[in-house]
Amino acid sequence: MMKVFDNPAVETWPELTMRPVMNLKDLFPLVQSVFESIREKGDNAIIDYTNQFDKVKLADFKVTQEEIIEVESLVSEELKTAIQKSFDNIYKFHNALKEQVKEIETTPGVRCWRESRPIERVGIYIPGGSAPLFSTVLMLGIPALIAGCREVVVCTPPDRLGRIHPAILFASQLVGATAIYKIGGIQAIGAMAIGTETVPRVSKIFGPGNQYVMAAKQVAQQYGVAIDMPAGPSEVMVIADDAAIAEFVAADLLSQAEHGVDSQVMLITTSEKLSKEAGNALKRQLNRLPGKEVAEKALENSPIILFHRIEDCIAFSNAYAPEHLILAVDNPRALVKEVINAGSVFLGNYSCESAGDYASGTNHTLPTNGYAKMYSGVSVDSFIKKITFQELSPEGVKSLGKIVETMAEAEGLQAHKEAMTLRLNFIK
Repeated sequence: MMKVFDNPAVETWPELTMRPVMNLKDLFPLVQSVFESIREKGDNAIIDYTNQFDKVKLADFKVTQEEIIEVESLVSEELKTAIQKSFDNIYKFHNALKEQVKEIETTPGVRCWRESRPIERVGIYIPGGSAPLFSTVLMLGIPALIAGCREVVVCTPPDRLGRIHPAILFASQLVGATAIYKIGGIQAIGAMAIGTETVPRVSKIFGPGNQYVMAAKQVAQQYGVAIDMPAGPSEVMVIADDAAIAEFVAADLLSQAEHGVDSQVMLITTSEKLSKEAGNALKRQLNRLPGKEVAEKALENSPIILFHRIEDCIAFSNAYAPEHLILAVDNPRALVKEVINAGSVFLGNYSCESAGDYASGTNHTLPTNGYAKMYSGVSVDSFIKKITFQELSPEGVKSLGKIVETMAEAEGLQAHKEAMTLRLNFIK
Protein backbone atom coordinates (compact mmCIF):
# COMPACT_ATOMS: atom_id res chain seq x y z
CA MET A 1 0.00 0.00 0.00
CA MET A 2 0.94 3.68 0.01
CA LYS A 3 3.93 4.87 2.01
CA VAL A 4 3.32 7.67 4.55
CA PHE A 5 5.64 10.68 4.98
CA ASP A 6 5.16 13.14 7.83
CA ASN A 7 5.96 16.80 7.08
CA PRO A 8 8.98 16.11 4.84
CA ALA A 9 11.64 18.82 4.66
CA VAL A 10 11.83 20.90 1.47
CA GLU A 11 15.22 19.46 0.58
CA THR A 12 13.62 15.99 0.31
CA TRP A 13 10.93 17.14 -2.12
CA PRO A 14 12.93 16.51 -5.33
CA GLU A 15 13.17 12.83 -4.44
CA LEU A 16 9.50 12.63 -3.46
CA THR A 17 8.40 14.25 -6.73
CA MET A 18 10.29 11.76 -8.90
CA ARG A 19 8.09 9.53 -11.05
CA PRO A 20 8.63 5.79 -11.56
CA VAL A 21 11.49 5.63 -14.07
CA MET A 22 10.73 4.72 -17.68
CA ASN A 23 13.79 4.71 -19.94
CA LEU A 24 12.39 5.14 -23.44
CA LYS A 25 15.87 5.47 -24.96
CA ASP A 26 16.24 1.69 -24.84
CA LEU A 27 13.30 1.45 -27.25
CA PHE A 28 14.62 3.95 -29.82
CA PRO A 29 16.63 1.38 -31.89
CA LEU A 30 13.49 -0.75 -32.29
CA VAL A 31 11.41 2.30 -33.21
CA GLN A 32 13.99 3.47 -35.76
CA SER A 33 14.10 0.05 -37.41
CA VAL A 34 10.28 -0.02 -37.73
CA PHE A 35 10.24 3.51 -39.15
CA GLU A 36 12.95 2.69 -41.72
CA SER A 37 11.08 -0.44 -42.77
CA ILE A 38 7.92 1.65 -43.28
CA ARG A 39 9.92 4.14 -45.34
CA GLU A 40 11.23 1.34 -47.56
CA LYS A 41 8.24 -1.01 -47.81
CA GLY A 42 5.23 1.19 -47.10
CA ASP A 43 1.95 -0.71 -46.71
CA ASN A 44 3.71 -4.10 -46.78
CA ALA A 45 5.66 -3.14 -43.66
CA ILE A 46 2.42 -2.14 -41.90
CA ILE A 47 0.85 -5.50 -42.77
CA ASP A 48 3.93 -7.40 -41.54
CA TYR A 49 4.17 -5.50 -38.23
CA THR A 50 0.41 -5.81 -37.60
CA ASN A 51 0.79 -9.56 -38.07
CA GLN A 52 3.86 -9.63 -35.79
CA PHE A 53 2.66 -7.36 -32.96
CA ASP A 54 -1.15 -7.64 -33.08
CA LYS A 55 -1.31 -11.25 -34.27
CA VAL A 56 -3.67 -10.54 -37.14
CA LYS A 57 -2.97 -10.51 -40.89
CA LEU A 58 -4.87 -7.80 -42.73
CA ALA A 59 -4.67 -7.37 -46.48
CA ASP A 60 -6.50 -4.05 -46.18
CA PHE A 61 -6.22 -2.02 -42.98
CA LYS A 62 -8.39 0.96 -43.92
CA VAL A 63 -11.81 0.88 -42.26
CA THR A 64 -14.55 0.77 -44.90
CA GLN A 65 -17.74 2.82 -44.96
CA GLU A 66 -19.70 -0.42 -44.53
CA GLU A 67 -17.87 -1.14 -41.25
CA ILE A 68 -18.62 2.37 -39.99
CA ILE A 69 -22.33 2.04 -40.86
CA GLU A 70 -22.45 -1.38 -39.14
CA VAL A 71 -21.42 0.06 -35.76
CA GLU A 72 -24.80 1.74 -35.40
CA SER A 73 -26.24 -1.65 -34.49
CA LEU A 74 -23.28 -2.73 -32.36
CA VAL A 75 -23.27 0.18 -29.91
CA SER A 76 -26.09 0.29 -27.36
CA GLU A 77 -28.48 3.21 -27.42
CA GLU A 78 -27.51 4.01 -23.84
CA LEU A 79 -23.82 4.30 -24.76
CA LYS A 80 -24.57 6.28 -27.93
CA THR A 81 -26.63 8.74 -25.88
CA ALA A 82 -23.82 9.06 -23.31
CA ILE A 83 -21.22 9.65 -26.04
CA GLN A 84 -23.43 12.24 -27.71
CA LYS A 85 -23.95 14.17 -24.45
CA SER A 86 -20.23 14.06 -23.76
CA PHE A 87 -19.65 15.32 -27.31
CA ASP A 88 -22.02 18.24 -26.70
CA ASN A 89 -20.30 19.29 -23.46
CA ILE A 90 -16.77 19.04 -24.87
CA TYR A 91 -17.80 20.93 -28.01
CA LYS A 92 -19.51 23.67 -26.00
CA PHE A 93 -16.45 24.23 -23.78
CA HIS A 94 -13.79 24.16 -26.49
CA ASN A 95 -15.79 26.20 -29.00
CA ALA A 96 -16.33 28.98 -26.44
CA LEU A 97 -12.56 29.38 -25.99
CA LYS A 98 -11.75 30.11 -29.64
CA GLU A 99 -9.64 33.23 -29.98
CA GLN A 100 -11.35 36.23 -31.57
CA VAL A 101 -9.43 38.35 -34.08
CA LYS A 102 -8.49 41.70 -32.57
CA GLU A 103 -6.88 44.41 -34.71
CA ILE A 104 -4.47 46.73 -32.86
CA GLU A 105 -3.17 50.11 -34.01
CA THR A 106 0.28 50.03 -32.39
CA THR A 107 1.19 53.49 -33.64
CA PRO A 108 -0.56 55.88 -36.06
CA GLY A 109 -0.85 54.20 -39.47
CA VAL A 110 0.34 50.77 -38.29
CA ARG A 111 -2.27 48.08 -37.76
CA CYS A 112 -1.42 44.56 -36.52
CA TRP A 113 -3.54 41.49 -35.86
CA ARG A 114 -3.36 37.72 -35.57
CA GLU A 115 -5.51 35.05 -37.21
CA SER A 116 -5.73 31.30 -36.65
CA ARG A 117 -5.38 28.69 -39.39
CA PRO A 118 -5.99 24.96 -38.90
CA ILE A 119 -3.23 22.41 -39.27
CA GLU A 120 -4.45 20.84 -42.48
CA ARG A 121 -3.76 17.17 -41.74
CA VAL A 122 -3.52 15.72 -38.23
CA GLY A 123 -3.17 12.18 -36.90
CA ILE A 124 -4.90 10.80 -33.83
CA TYR A 125 -3.72 7.62 -32.11
CA ILE A 126 -6.26 5.74 -29.98
CA PRO A 127 -5.15 2.79 -27.83
CA GLY A 128 -7.46 -0.18 -28.22
CA GLY A 129 -6.23 -2.89 -25.88
CA SER A 130 -7.95 -3.83 -22.64
CA ALA A 131 -9.40 -0.29 -22.41
CA PRO A 132 -10.59 0.97 -25.81
CA LEU A 133 -10.37 4.71 -25.25
CA PHE A 134 -13.25 5.98 -27.36
CA SER A 135 -13.44 8.96 -24.99
CA THR A 136 -10.04 10.07 -26.31
CA VAL A 137 -11.51 10.14 -29.83
CA LEU A 138 -13.86 12.86 -28.56
CA MET A 139 -11.15 14.72 -26.63
CA LEU A 140 -8.90 14.95 -29.70
CA GLY A 141 -11.41 14.86 -32.55
CA ILE A 142 -13.68 17.64 -31.29
CA PRO A 143 -10.96 20.33 -31.02
CA ALA A 144 -9.75 19.26 -34.49
CA LEU A 145 -13.32 19.62 -35.79
CA ILE A 146 -13.69 23.10 -34.24
CA ALA A 147 -10.27 24.16 -35.56
CA GLY A 148 -11.32 23.16 -39.07
CA CYS A 149 -8.60 20.60 -39.83
CA ARG A 150 -9.12 19.41 -43.43
CA GLU A 151 -8.03 15.82 -42.74
CA VAL A 152 -8.24 13.92 -39.45
CA VAL A 153 -6.58 10.50 -39.62
CA VAL A 154 -7.36 8.01 -36.83
CA CYS A 155 -5.17 4.96 -36.15
CA THR A 156 -6.14 2.32 -33.61
CA PRO A 157 -5.06 -1.33 -33.22
CA PRO A 158 -7.34 -4.17 -34.38
CA ASP A 159 -8.32 -7.14 -32.25
CA ARG A 160 -7.35 -10.73 -33.15
CA LEU A 161 -10.25 -10.87 -35.62
CA GLY A 162 -9.18 -7.68 -37.37
CA ARG A 163 -11.96 -5.55 -35.92
CA ILE A 164 -12.03 -2.12 -34.28
CA HIS A 165 -14.06 -1.60 -31.10
CA PRO A 166 -17.48 -0.34 -32.25
CA ALA A 167 -17.49 2.60 -29.80
CA ILE A 168 -14.19 3.88 -31.26
CA LEU A 169 -15.68 3.77 -34.77
CA PHE A 170 -18.89 5.44 -33.58
CA ALA A 171 -16.99 8.27 -31.88
CA SER A 172 -14.67 8.64 -34.90
CA GLN A 173 -17.51 9.21 -37.33
CA LEU A 174 -19.16 11.55 -34.82
CA VAL A 175 -16.11 13.87 -34.80
CA GLY A 176 -15.78 13.75 -38.58
CA ALA A 177 -12.65 11.62 -38.94
CA THR A 178 -11.76 11.52 -42.65
CA ALA A 179 -9.97 8.15 -42.51
CA ILE A 180 -9.65 5.37 -39.92
CA TYR A 181 -6.96 2.71 -40.03
CA LYS A 182 -6.56 -0.61 -38.19
CA ILE A 183 -2.98 0.05 -37.16
CA GLY A 184 -1.52 0.10 -33.64
CA GLY A 185 1.71 0.73 -31.79
CA ILE A 186 4.98 1.89 -33.31
CA GLN A 187 3.81 1.11 -36.85
CA ALA A 188 0.79 3.43 -36.49
CA ILE A 189 2.97 6.38 -35.44
CA GLY A 190 5.48 5.51 -38.17
CA ALA A 191 2.78 5.34 -40.85
CA MET A 192 1.44 8.79 -39.89
CA ALA A 193 4.93 10.29 -39.58
CA ILE A 194 6.28 8.94 -42.88
CA GLY A 195 3.24 8.12 -45.00
CA THR A 196 2.56 4.99 -47.07
CA GLU A 197 0.61 4.19 -50.23
CA THR A 198 -2.55 4.10 -48.09
CA VAL A 199 -1.86 6.23 -44.99
CA PRO A 200 -1.20 9.94 -45.59
CA ARG A 201 1.68 11.67 -43.84
CA VAL A 202 0.35 14.08 -41.21
CA SER A 203 1.80 17.29 -39.80
CA LYS A 204 1.07 16.61 -36.13
CA ILE A 205 0.33 13.46 -34.11
CA PHE A 206 -1.88 13.35 -31.04
CA GLY A 207 -2.84 10.68 -28.55
CA PRO A 208 -1.77 8.50 -25.62
CA GLY A 209 -0.28 5.03 -25.67
CA ASN A 210 2.09 2.58 -24.04
CA GLN A 211 5.85 3.03 -23.77
CA TYR A 212 6.34 1.92 -27.39
CA VAL A 213 3.91 4.55 -28.67
CA MET A 214 5.53 7.20 -26.46
CA ALA A 215 8.99 6.33 -27.82
CA ALA A 216 7.64 6.34 -31.39
CA LYS A 217 6.14 9.81 -30.94
CA GLN A 218 9.49 11.13 -29.78
CA VAL A 219 11.26 9.60 -32.79
CA ALA A 220 8.54 10.94 -35.12
CA GLN A 221 9.75 14.45 -34.37
CA GLN A 222 13.03 13.58 -36.11
CA TYR A 223 10.96 13.00 -39.25
CA GLY A 224 9.60 16.55 -39.26
CA VAL A 225 6.31 15.77 -37.53
CA ALA A 226 5.06 17.63 -34.45
CA ILE A 227 3.46 15.88 -31.46
CA ASP A 228 0.91 17.07 -28.91
CA MET A 229 3.23 16.78 -25.89
CA PRO A 230 5.72 14.45 -24.22
CA ALA A 231 3.77 11.79 -22.38
CA GLY A 232 4.23 9.47 -19.44
CA PRO A 233 2.09 7.29 -17.18
CA SER A 234 -1.13 8.76 -15.80
CA GLU A 235 -1.13 10.49 -12.40
CA VAL A 236 -3.37 12.24 -9.88
CA MET A 237 -2.71 14.24 -6.74
CA VAL A 238 -5.39 14.82 -4.12
CA ILE A 239 -4.92 17.70 -1.68
CA ALA A 240 -7.27 17.16 1.26
CA ASP A 241 -8.12 18.58 4.66
CA ASP A 242 -10.72 17.60 7.29
CA ALA A 243 -13.52 18.61 4.91
CA ALA A 244 -12.62 15.80 2.50
CA ILE A 245 -14.68 12.59 2.31
CA ALA A 246 -12.32 9.63 2.73
CA GLU A 247 -14.31 7.26 0.49
CA PHE A 248 -14.25 9.82 -2.35
CA VAL A 249 -10.51 10.39 -1.92
CA ALA A 250 -9.79 6.65 -2.07
CA ALA A 251 -11.95 6.24 -5.17
CA ASP A 252 -10.15 9.08 -6.96
CA LEU A 253 -6.75 7.59 -6.16
CA LEU A 254 -7.81 4.18 -7.45
CA SER A 255 -9.32 5.65 -10.63
CA GLN A 256 -5.80 6.57 -11.74
CA ALA A 257 -4.00 3.60 -10.16
CA GLU A 258 -6.02 1.22 -12.35
CA HIS A 259 -4.51 2.74 -15.53
CA GLY A 260 -1.25 0.83 -15.09
CA VAL A 261 1.40 -0.39 -12.68
CA ASP A 262 3.51 2.69 -13.54
CA SER A 263 0.72 5.16 -12.73
CA GLN A 264 1.34 7.35 -9.71
CA VAL A 265 -1.21 8.68 -7.24
CA MET A 266 -0.59 10.96 -4.27
CA LEU A 267 -2.57 12.06 -1.24
CA ILE A 268 -1.29 15.32 0.27
CA THR A 269 -3.15 16.26 3.43
CA THR A 270 -3.13 18.39 6.56
CA SER A 271 -5.31 15.83 8.37
CA GLU A 272 -3.84 12.73 9.97
CA LYS A 273 -7.38 11.50 10.64
CA LEU A 274 -8.26 11.81 6.94
CA SER A 275 -5.07 10.04 5.86
CA LYS A 276 -5.90 7.01 8.04
CA GLU A 277 -9.54 6.93 6.93
CA ALA A 278 -8.55 7.20 3.26
CA GLY A 279 -5.98 4.42 3.73
CA ASN A 280 -8.66 2.13 5.17
CA ALA A 281 -11.08 3.05 2.38
CA LEU A 282 -8.39 2.23 -0.18
CA LYS A 283 -8.06 -1.30 1.19
CA ARG A 284 -11.82 -1.84 1.08
CA GLN A 285 -12.30 -0.46 -2.42
CA LEU A 286 -9.21 -2.14 -3.83
CA ASN A 287 -10.65 -5.58 -3.04
CA ARG A 288 -13.70 -4.75 -5.19
CA LEU A 289 -11.65 -3.86 -8.29
CA PRO A 290 -11.39 -6.39 -11.16
CA GLY A 291 -7.91 -4.98 -11.91
CA LYS A 292 -6.80 -5.17 -8.29
CA GLU A 293 -3.26 -6.40 -9.08
CA VAL A 294 -2.50 -3.45 -11.40
CA ALA A 295 -3.81 -0.83 -8.98
CA GLU A 296 -2.03 -2.48 -6.04
CA LYS A 297 1.36 -2.24 -7.78
CA ALA A 298 0.72 1.42 -8.66
CA LEU A 299 -0.06 2.20 -5.01
CA GLU A 300 3.32 0.78 -3.97
CA ASN A 301 4.98 3.67 -5.88
CA SER A 302 2.57 6.24 -4.43
CA PRO A 303 2.89 8.21 -1.18
CA ILE A 304 0.61 9.79 1.41
CA ILE A 305 2.27 13.00 2.62
CA LEU A 306 1.21 14.87 5.75
CA PHE A 307 1.91 18.61 6.02
CA HIS A 308 1.06 20.98 8.87
CA ARG A 309 -0.11 23.79 6.57
CA ILE A 310 -2.23 23.88 3.41
CA GLU A 311 0.33 26.32 1.94
CA ASP A 312 2.94 23.53 2.04
CA CYS A 313 0.53 21.17 0.28
CA ILE A 314 0.12 23.64 -2.58
CA ALA A 315 3.86 24.34 -2.74
CA PHE A 316 4.59 20.61 -2.98
CA SER A 317 1.94 20.24 -5.70
CA ASN A 318 3.52 23.04 -7.73
CA ALA A 319 6.89 21.32 -7.40
CA TYR A 320 5.38 18.03 -8.60
CA ALA A 321 3.17 19.55 -11.38
CA PRO A 322 0.47 16.83 -11.44
CA GLU A 323 -1.50 15.83 -14.51
CA HIS A 324 -4.71 15.86 -12.43
CA LEU A 325 -5.07 17.84 -9.19
CA ILE A 326 -8.08 17.43 -6.90
CA LEU A 327 -8.60 20.09 -4.22
CA ALA A 328 -10.78 18.24 -1.69
CA VAL A 329 -10.67 21.06 0.84
CA ASP A 330 -13.08 23.32 2.69
CA ASN A 331 -12.79 26.32 0.34
CA PRO A 332 -11.13 25.14 -2.89
CA ARG A 333 -11.74 28.35 -4.84
CA ALA A 334 -9.58 30.23 -2.35
CA LEU A 335 -6.63 28.12 -3.53
CA VAL A 336 -7.17 28.42 -7.29
CA LYS A 337 -4.80 31.38 -7.76
CA GLU A 338 -2.08 29.51 -5.88
CA VAL A 339 -2.06 26.61 -8.35
CA ILE A 340 0.80 27.32 -10.77
CA ASN A 341 1.60 23.91 -12.26
CA ALA A 342 -1.14 21.39 -13.08
CA GLY A 343 -2.77 19.85 -16.12
CA SER A 344 -6.38 20.02 -14.94
CA VAL A 345 -7.83 20.92 -11.53
CA PHE A 346 -10.95 19.54 -9.84
CA LEU A 347 -12.54 21.59 -7.05
CA GLY A 348 -14.31 20.17 -4.01
CA ASN A 349 -15.62 16.80 -2.91
CA TYR A 350 -17.99 16.29 -5.83
CA SER A 351 -15.56 17.04 -8.69
CA CYS A 352 -14.21 13.57 -9.37
CA GLU A 353 -11.43 13.24 -11.92
CA SER A 354 -13.62 10.80 -13.88
CA ALA A 355 -15.93 13.70 -14.79
CA GLY A 356 -13.08 15.42 -16.62
CA ASP A 357 -12.05 12.15 -18.23
CA TYR A 358 -15.43 11.73 -19.88
CA ALA A 359 -18.02 14.42 -19.90
CA SER A 360 -17.56 17.71 -17.99
CA GLY A 361 -16.27 19.42 -21.14
CA THR A 362 -12.59 20.00 -20.41
CA ASN A 363 -9.92 17.88 -22.10
CA HIS A 364 -8.37 14.75 -20.64
CA THR A 365 -5.28 14.75 -22.86
CA LEU A 366 -2.94 16.41 -20.37
CA PRO A 367 0.79 16.82 -19.64
CA THR A 368 2.25 14.17 -17.33
CA ASN A 369 5.67 13.48 -15.81
CA GLY A 370 6.10 17.08 -14.62
CA TYR A 371 5.51 18.59 -18.08
CA ALA A 372 2.61 20.61 -16.66
CA LYS A 373 5.34 23.11 -15.74
CA MET A 374 5.64 24.08 -19.40
CA TYR A 375 2.86 22.37 -21.40
CA SER A 376 -0.92 22.81 -21.49
CA GLY A 377 -3.55 20.18 -22.07
CA VAL A 378 -4.95 19.69 -25.58
CA SER A 379 -7.34 22.38 -26.83
CA VAL A 380 -8.39 23.94 -30.12
CA ASP A 381 -5.09 25.87 -29.99
CA SER A 382 -3.27 22.53 -30.33
CA PHE A 383 -4.74 22.10 -33.82
CA ILE A 384 -4.07 25.56 -35.21
CA LYS A 385 -1.22 27.85 -36.17
CA LYS A 386 -1.41 31.56 -35.46
CA ILE A 387 -0.34 33.94 -38.21
CA THR A 388 0.40 37.61 -37.53
CA PHE A 389 -0.48 40.35 -40.02
CA GLN A 390 0.58 43.99 -40.24
CA GLU A 391 -0.43 46.79 -42.56
CA LEU A 392 1.38 50.14 -42.85
CA SER A 393 -0.12 53.22 -44.49
CA PRO A 394 2.07 56.16 -45.59
CA GLU A 395 1.38 57.59 -42.13
CA GLY A 396 2.66 54.33 -40.63
CA VAL A 397 5.87 54.56 -42.65
CA LYS A 398 6.42 58.05 -41.26
CA SER A 399 5.70 56.82 -37.72
CA LEU A 400 8.14 53.89 -37.85
CA GLY A 401 10.62 55.04 -40.49
CA LYS A 402 13.26 56.68 -38.33
CA ILE A 403 13.00 53.94 -35.65
CA VAL A 404 13.57 51.16 -38.19
CA GLU A 405 16.41 53.01 -39.93
CA THR A 406 18.20 53.65 -36.64
CA MET A 407 17.88 50.06 -35.37
CA ALA A 408 18.81 48.45 -38.71
CA GLU A 409 21.89 50.65 -39.05
CA ALA A 410 22.96 49.82 -35.48
CA GLU A 411 22.78 46.11 -36.32
CA GLY A 412 24.76 46.64 -39.51
CA LEU A 413 21.91 45.48 -41.76
CA GLN A 414 21.99 48.09 -44.51
CA ALA A 415 19.41 46.42 -46.79
CA HIS A 416 16.92 46.42 -43.94
CA LYS A 417 17.46 50.15 -43.52
CA GLU A 418 17.23 50.75 -47.28
CA ALA A 419 13.83 48.98 -47.50
CA MET A 420 12.41 51.64 -45.18
CA THR A 421 14.44 54.58 -46.52
CA LEU A 422 13.13 54.00 -50.06
CA ARG A 423 9.55 54.20 -48.81
CA LEU A 424 10.23 57.32 -46.76
CA ASN A 425 11.74 59.04 -49.80
CA PHE A 426 8.87 57.93 -52.00
CA ILE A 427 6.33 59.44 -49.62
CA LYS A 428 8.29 62.70 -49.42
